[in-house]
Amino acid sequence: MKKHTFLYRNGLTIAFVTIMLITLGAQSFTGWKQFNAEMEEKGRPGVEFAPYLVSPHFLEATFENWESEFLQMALYVLLTVWLRQKGSAESKSLDEEEEVDRQPKPSKDAPWAVNKGGFWLVLYKNSLSIAFFALFLFSFIIHFAGSHAHYNMEQLIKQEPTQSAAEYLLNSKFWFESFQNWQSEFLSVASIVFLSIYLRQWGSPESKPVDAPHSETGK
Repeated sequence: MKKHTFLYRNGLTIAFVTIMLITLGAQSFTGWKQFNAEMEEKGRPGVEFAPYLVSPHFLEATFENWESEFLQMALYVLLTVWLRQKGSAESKSLDEEEEVDRQPKPSKDAPWAVNKGGFWLVLYKNSLSIAFFALFLFSFIIHFAGSHAHYNMEQLIKQEPTQSAAEYLLNSKFWFESFQNWQSEFLSVASIVFLSIYLRQWGSPESKPVDAPHSETGK
């Protein structure tokens, strides 16, 4: 087998993690500036950068976006098991059984859970969607905690009543924060599913071959 460097073998992950860290850093800095400007307008002291990174303002803004991303991917992974879209590169074939549908067979190169079988195999067969749903639930909880704390902080500044966690769970502000992100993620998935029917990107595994007919379903 041809040997490749670590960067070549992991370039896609490294690129996206690097971009994520750069943009997260930019969000942190600009969010810190914005938060302190808001505090100054209200006659309250600002905070240093490090404490801001664990503040309700930062946690709310960060995890309300993360939760929508993980929910999008969890549903996408599951729905593509059963649903089809004629002509889309993101869909399985309309009629033929595909490689991902075959039952796993133990072998020396198979993952440990496949060779173990039983409960571990069932768990491993669904591990991708389970992981995304777990990450969604974690992000949802942190978003809720940050949003709740930030809401009560704003209420105290205005000298108005705060809300318990149970009360805030019914607050439209929290659900507005969630739904405005969820709908955008579902739109992006619908876009790539539909646009990949008619449009191409040469060299991308997310696209059909450039000369493939529009009716061809799958990559």
